[in-house]
Amino acid sequence: MKVIHFTTELPSFIDPGLEALLIDNGVTIRAEPIKEEQNPFLSFLMMFGPTLLIIAFYFSMYRKMQQGGGGGFMGMFGSSSHVKKFDKEKSTNVTFDDVAGIDEAKNELEEVVDFLKNPQKYSWLGGTAPKGVFLIGAPGTGKTLLAKAVAGEAGVPFFSMSDSEFVEMIVGVGAARVRDLFKQVREHAPSIIFIDELDAIGRSRGSISMGDTSEHEQTLNQILTEMDGFSGREGVIVLAATNQPNVLDKALLRPGRFDRRVMVNLPDKNGREAILKVHTRNVPLASDVNLQEIASTTPGLSGADIKNLVNEAALLAAKKGKNNISQKDFMDSLEKIILGPERSLIMSKEDRERIAYHEGGHAILGLVVPGADPVNRVTIVPRGQALGVTYQRPVSDRYNYTEAYLRARIIGMLGGRTAEEMIYGNKTTGAENDIEQATNHARMMVTRWGMSDALGMVQLAESNNPY
Repeated sequence: MKVIHFTTELPSFIDPGLEALLIDNGVTIRAEPIKEEQNPFLSFLMMFGPTLLIIAFYFSMYRKMQQGGGGGFMGMFGSSSHVKKFDKEKSTNVTFDDVAGIDEAKNELEEVVDFLKNPQKYSWLGGTAPKGVFLIGAPGTGKTLLAKAVAGEAGVPFFSMSDSEFVEMIVGVGAARVRDLFKQVREHAPSIIFIDELDAIGRSRGSISMGDTSEHEQTLNQILTEMDGFSGREGVIVLAATNQPNVLDKALLRPGRFDRRVMVNLPDKNGREAILKVHTRNVPLASDVNLQEIASTTPGLSGADIKNLVNEAALLAAKKGKNNISQKDFMDSLEKIILGPERSLIMSKEDRERIAYHEGGHAILGLVVPGADPVNRVTIVPRGQALGVTYQRPVSDRYNYTEAYLRARIIGMLGGRTAEEMIYGNKTTGAENDIEQATNHARMMVTRWGMSDALGMVQLAESNNPY
């Protein structure tokens, strides 16, 4: 019997009866796996690649540490990348001439400027400049601008950094950035550090949320340590800004750290006029523009708001193709800022009529109730989120409110709903904002200002953040 040997690959589709047929005919079957040729270099990478990458990473970190590149692993996140430094030449671009409406705050800081210019004037008598100055005020009042003006007047380097830029998710990065910041400042003394939004990490250590405790506390502790590290004779002054002074840690506020607190309040009428003059220095104004009248119609606006008002008026005049800005441009821009931009809504005659009665109710009570603010404008043109607006503008700045004035405001707020009920005999959702404001006023009169005869002079609610 002749024996034939041959080799073949297993076919993709196998006949189920093929194996039995081969065995019946005396065929011996031996199966072996197909040997694939592999690239030895690829096999090496698959086996040792991850290990090599880890070794390369740690070697790179070691080289950074040897070269002083920011503290190894912390250097990846940049201990000094967020610090903004303004040289002496750049610092002088902003001076006290660019700051208006906050004369009391400027006067407080003149002594700081004088110390940086003439330190021997104070040092020979044993006096030292304050280590830290807190700028406390509402957003937009000019705290950052005031800090830059101090540096500009003194002609010293100015280092600026927001407190929120200190903190990263990696514990220890914030403290490293604080050390780097104070190191740079000492090398360029006399100089100024400005830390904006100090409340971001300067909160009382008992009030920090559990997840952020370690990093925030390390960063705050490092700031406290660095401020204790210089005597005040080195010419290094720390300026910090916040609009939430009530949440700051008491360790920051003790003498020897932030020795002086400067209140940056909202400008009064004269201050607003001065701010308008600053922001309109290079703006072409029409002959009918009366800055004093504009200042009197903008109570409660901050310096940033007034700057935005001038810009909006310029944009409006440019949109109309005019060569200068008129008084009407300012008034129209003021209404846009306070009341919101006009909206084009398709409303039925019935809706427009109901809105007119609603706003008429506000206007009538604003005119007849003693002590109420004068009605300045009434419109049923939708503005912002409102379908109609009744704008009552105070005659002058108010710093203290009588009970009669607060009651007059509440009565005016409820006039719209009352008019609707008198005319239509039913209610709509249009009084939602009126009810919300009236409720807030009434609640504060009872719980904070002791204006309830039934409860007396008892504080039932904590004072909110003043800013």
